[in-house]
Amino acid sequence: MTLRHVVLWKMAAADASQRAAHAAEVTRRLRALEGVVPQIQSIAVGANSEYADVNWDVTLVADFADVAALEAYQVHPAHEEAASYIRSVVGARAAVDYTL
Repeated sequence: MTLRHVVLWKMAAADASQRAAHAAEVTRRLRALEGVVPQIQSIAVGANSEYADVNWDVTLVADFADVAALEAYQVHPAHEEAASYIRSVVGARAAVDYTL
């Protein structure tokens, strides 16, 4: 079994350039988890590049062996550090977890 974890974020900043800077930093911090958090089987992160007025700002698609691996990822210190920053700049979050 593989569990796919998909998350979308909208940045809270009203200023477009500040939103873009925050999205870039969220993307950088999440990409840095690859090779650090052992439960991550694969991870893809990207900041939105088109239709900024309607699209979400950042997306994450990460694969884990199972729910236990996802839960271990969520409490890993490196993820908690990234999540702390993300919470400080995000206005909205949506997530879906599904089995492949």
